[in-house]
Amino acid sequence: MGVCRPVPSQYNFLFSRCVSQYQVGQLYSVAEASKNETGGGEGIEVLKNEPYEKDGEKGQYTHKIYHLKSKVPGFVKMFAPEGSLVFHEKAWNAYPYCRTIVTNEYMKEDFFIKIETWHKPDMGTQENVHCLDPNVWKTVEVVHIDIADRSQVEPSDYKADEDPAIFQSFRTKRGPLGPNWKKELANSENCPRMCAYKLVTIKFRWWGLQNKVESFIQKQEKRIFTNFHRQLFCWIDKWIDLTMEDIRRMEDETQKELEAIRKKGPVRGTTAAD
Repeated sequence: MGVCRPVPSQYNFLFSRCVSQYQVGQLYSVAEASKNETGGGEGIEVLKNEPYEKDGEKGQYTHKIYHLKSKVPGFVKMFAPEGSLVFHEKAWNAYPYCRTIVTNEYMKEDFFIKIETWHKPDMGTQENVHCLDPNVWKTVEVVHIDIADRSQVEPSDYKADEDPAIFQSFRTKRGPLGPNWKKELANSENCPRMCAYKLVTIKFRWWGLQNKVESFIQKQEKRIFTNFHRQLFCWIDKWIDLTMEDIRRMEDETQKELEAIRKKGPVRGTTAAD
């Protein structure tokens, strides 16, 4: 088999809020979404959540374990031995830049997912914000996600109370997002705007499955990003007044809660569609 050369994809998410507001909303939503995806022996286990400083970069480091047996397609389960569908996620959140790497102990160097995110105060118009080599950048598929576009949501994932096209914030009066909300945002001088540029690079080296699994993972990442950012917008009244101190306290509580709910109840959250 030839050398595996992963091709990245970039997903752009535009928001009508400033970069600092989004940071709080993102961390709140990560904690809540983690609970929604945990139960029945599967889900998320938090091993570390602590500040870090390395080579001039400062931020928050997390190490999580994902137990994902029901969240991978059947054609992978057929080949995967018992206990191999456990993934380690290590993340360095040096906001506004974040880097996440997912690995698997069974596949070792034959598998990784790398997600790099830049949060920029613009309309999502920057080219090659991750400063890739020009030859690599030419191969990158850029996907613009509209969180108010229901057609970008899997029918099984749709929830009316998580639909930015019909939601209006009681506290901020933001929403609902109409079909021209991006154009209206661009024409507004006073409304803050921010784009999350997510670069996803996947490597899955397994003879006969590589292309199929890499395509599946990219599709799932788009699905997860879309659902998460729709939730983030519609949960704004729950996080808009929180401070970073509130968030860190909530993360500590969530870590303990995840350990308890992972061991009981039914499997919850996003499951794989073959």
